[in-house]
This record gives sequence, C-alpha cells and structure tokens, in this order.
Amino acid sequence: MARAAGVSQATVSLVMGDKWRGRVSEPTAEAVRAAARELGYRPNLAARNLRLGRTRTALLVVPALTNEFFAGVYTGAARVAAEHGVGVVLYPSPEGTGPARDPFASARATLDGVIASSMAADALSDLRAGDLPLVMLDSDPERTDAAATVNLDIADGMRQVTEHLLALGHRHFAHIAADVDSWTFRVRAQALARTVAGVAGATVVATEPAALTVAGGQRAAERALTGPRPRPTALVCDDDILAAGACKAAGRLALRVPDEVSVTGFVDLTLATAVEPELTTVRLPAEAVGAAGMRALVAALDGRPAATTTVPVELVTRGTSAPPNAARPDGRDTQRGARREAGVV
Repeated sequence: MARAAGVSQATVSLVMGDKWRGRVSEPTAEAVRAAARELGYRPNLAARNLRLGRTRTALLVVPALTNEFFAGVYTGAARVAAEHGVGVVLYPSPEGTGPARDPFASARATLDGVIASSMAADALSDLRAGDLPLVMLDSDPERTDAAATVNLDIADGMRQVTEHLLALGHRHFAHIAADVDSWTFRVRAQALARTVAGVAGATVVATEPAALTVAGGQRAAERALTGPRPRPTALVCDDDILAAGACKAAGRLALRVPDEVSVTGFVDLTLATAVEPELTTVRLPAEAVGAAGMRALVAALDGRPAATTTVPVELVTRGTSAPPNAARPDGRDTQRGARREAGVV
C-alpha cells in the first residue's frame, strides 16, 4: 500500500490508524485511503485494539428508546463513529433518567467511553467506576466532570417560542411542564418565566406538571383551561407529545386551536406535522447533537481536547399559533354554547 500511494510505511500507519492529523497533509492522507480502497485493504481492528488495549467501542446511554429524539441522537453518533472505526452500543437505561446500572460485568473491560443523553452525571456512577471518558448530551454543564458537554440551546428555544406568542399578543400563558426532574426541562421553565417577566402585563397563570404522554398532556391542559384562574390564551408545552395532548384537551372543551387557544411544542417530532392544524414547535437537531457528542468522545479517546458545544435550535411556526381570540371571518362564535356546557368561560 505504501508503494501504491508513494509514501512511507509510517505514513500509511498514521493514516490507517487515524492519527495523521497535524502530521500528514490532507492530499497525502487521501492518497493513502485511495490506495487502500483500490487494493481492497481492511484493517484488522481486533488485532489493533488488542495491541492498544482498547475495544474501540462506545456506550450510548439514553433514558428511553420510545422517543424519536433519541433515535436521532443515535443516528448522528453512529454515523461519526463509523467514520472513526468505533462501534456503538445503545443502552436504554431501565430507570429512565435515574441511576443507570452497568449492563456489563465491567464497563471498563468492555468499553472505551460513554456518551449519555439527557441524564444527570451522578446517574452514571456505576458506569464510570473505571473512570471511563464521558461525554454528556443535553445535560447540566455545571454538574459534571465529563470530558465534554454537548447541549442544545434549550433556553434560546423557549425564548424564541415565547417571544413569538408575545408578538402575536398573548399575555396569559399556561406551562404544560414535563414531570421529569432533569436539567433540560428545568431550563425550559426558567426561560419561559424569564421571557414572560420581561413584558408588562404578561404572566404564566398556571404551571401544570404532566407525565410525558399524550394522555398526560391532555389532563394537564384540561386543568389549565378549566381552573379558577384567568383562562390562558396560549399553552406552552415542553414537548410535542404533550402538545398533542393539549390540542386534544382543547377539542374536548370545544375550544378552537388556534382561534381560541394557541398551542406550542418542543422538539419537532414527526407527530408535529401529523396533527391538524400542524404544530408550532422548536426544532431540536438530534442527529447534530449525537454527531457532536461522538466527535468529542473520539477526540478524548485520541488524547485531543474534546470540544464543549452548544447546538442552535430553530422555531418552526405552523398552524397552532395565532393572535388571541382571533375572530371568525363572519364574526360569529358558534361554539360559545358548547364551551359553556363544558364549563369553559
């Protein structure tokens, strides 16, 4: 292969061992890779890892497999891992965001590093008994000794969606809050309160905790819309799943979305465009988070600085948000009687 590429054996070793950066030029590295492809060369990873005392395997810990967001995180992480010859084991923690048990007899003997998404660092103590390199995703950057943290700009996402509703004229909000004790949901609540507090006359009239299910979102929204407080004109939901439940609650109470109550979500799941009207939400680029996390872990494994990263998010405005009390074209409110029967003023 060295002869075919016109380089030394040492250069081939650096390139095929993915240690060429800063030592070999990009054109030379590409010449070596081209020669490898032409000759059908495949490195003996097992032999190399045995020699180096590494498994070249990373564990990706997520709270659940049922959430589409974590599937995106895995897809991004696996793509970057494949580029660097790293295998990925996906581990949904049996305790959700709680303590994650070591799925192996010894994580240190089986793995080279751990990536954990949307979990607290202290939930990973069993996995980190051997001081494995750790990269945290969507987790509190102040409470971890991780090699790097990759976070979505959650606060900015909640600011964007709240400012969107404020610009439409909303002043009475209800927060349909995920009943999950994690950094990412605490940041949502703090950003909503901070943004609303900056506008005269605006208030969060209710914060209703909800299990992270459609049914949980529906029950929380019903409480917010029928309580003794002033009825909110906008329901700000921590997740698209909760928002789907909030839209369902509005329908059950004969309230039109968005004419009589606006609803917003968070994440931009496939569900966001399956509901009618389609959901205004904050898009969280899950694959980008997973990819950045794996790049940071590979850097740590190679002895390079692992970059702490903040990934930007984007407000996607669709059909569930509009000015409060938007009038029908004919000026009639045909559902007032139905709302009165449902107990909604």
